Amino acid sequence: MSLLLLLTACLLTCLGQVAQKYAVESWRGKTTGWGEKLRSPWLWLALFSLGMGLLVWLLVLQRLEVGVAYPMLSLNFVLITLVARFVFHEPVDRRHWLGVALVIGGVVLLGQHT
Repeated sequence: MSLLLLLTACLLTCLGQVAQKYAVESWRGKTTGWGEKLRSPWLWLALFSLGMGLLVWLLVLQRLEVGVAYPMLSLNFVLITLVARFVFHEPVDRRHWLGVALVIGGVVLLGQHT
């Protein structure tokens, strides 16, 4: 159950980050004021996702030691890298992929502790 909650917190946080990116991309080149920007559905999805991610994270911290749980959030780096590459078509070089592989290895090692 703890790992499911941790994965949920990661996914909600990543969704929030992606929604933030979409929000600011939708503002690019527009001279609209803050009133219109605050009505962006992407912004509200980001706030909702990050808020829910926080609530789930609190449940995670009730069940796991912070020294184990917090490093597991590095899965966000992996997920966001995949989104950056395949959704936003951003370049990702070999060193970055190597870093992603090392993060995955670290998460696997930590996951054996739970």
